[in-house]
Amino acid sequence: MRTTIATLLGTLAATVGLAAATPALAQSKHVIKIGWVTPDSPQDPYATGARTFKQAVERQSNGRIEVQLFPNRQLGDEKPMLEGLRFGTVDAAVITNAVIAQIEPAFQVNDLPFLYANEAQAHKVLDGKVGQALAKKLEAKGVIALGFMEGGFRHMINNVRPVTKPEDVKGVKYRVMQNPVFIDMFSSLGGNAVPMAWGETFTAVQQGTIDGLEIPIAVIDSSKFNEVTKFLSLTNHTYSMIGLLISKKSLEKLPPDLQAAVREAGRTAVGAQRQAAAANARQLVDALARKGMKVNPVGDVAPFRASVKPVYDKFRASIGTDTMNEVMAAVK
Repeated sequence: MRTTIATLLGTLAATVGLAAATPALAQSKHVIKIGWVTPDSPQDPYATGARTFKQAVERQSNGRIEVQLFPNRQLGDEKPMLEGLRFGTVDAAVITNAVIAQIEPAFQVNDLPFLYANEAQAHKVLDGKVGQALAKKLEAKGVIALGFMEGGFRHMINNVRPVTKPEDVKGVKYRVMQNPVFIDMFSSLGGNAVPMAWGETFTAVQQGTIDGLEIPIAVIDSSKFNEVTKFLSLTNHTYSMIGLLISKKSLEKLPPDLQAAVREAGRTAVGAQRQAAAANARQLVDALARKGMKVNPVGDVAPFRASVKPVYDKFRASIGTDTMNEVMAAVK
């Protein structure tokens, strides 16, 4: 009899314990995996973006969401990651504007050469009606833009000569992203544009397959391109927007309150990342000079703008006349 009572009491205790555990199971953590292609460096703009997003999401969700970080192409190069976002096989990513433009051509407007005079102009456009319209177009492709972060202005680095005028670009083999705006930009300046995936670029410069590339300051440092290139010319030719993106399918798997938390965290993360990216870029120019790069400013951009005017004419149709006119009015 005692054995039977003990057994019954044990069964009852186990049942109560299971019932008590059920709410905890219901509150189990959701996981968002976010990837990017550059190293997990403290001053890298992509890494800074992913980390500020992680902090904001976990705080905004009261710990109900865990954001896991996957730097250095662990989830693939940018184009495969972007496709993964569309199909829901990748949760989130920080991706360069030029790659986003491969699935939504209206984003090409941000890559037009010598468009934005400074970061404030770019923020005004991206945080306003144009940015909202671009985000809506991207959502129709299955990808939600949580915000537009800052990669910084892109500059030319190479092993042939400093760039101070358009003629200095002529004949130099520059790696460019697999994006028609960048290909036409360098072609219009007389350079030899070599479209290439990011993962192949360092080795290509190191081996002399290409002479150089165009890239933001922080990525030169974090990816150690100062070790394989001599000249850094501060051309400021393109403002590099980097999208903080999440798969629509992944976001919609979350309860509505957590979807709202993720969107709010995205807005918070964008502001924090932009501040950090701008501060890092100012410090890194001097640091790269100390590491041996020959740094030169570019004073007069008017000749460059004249050289690249055909690029604006060519891409007006794919960008959309309304979008183009809105942006051109905003940057006057």
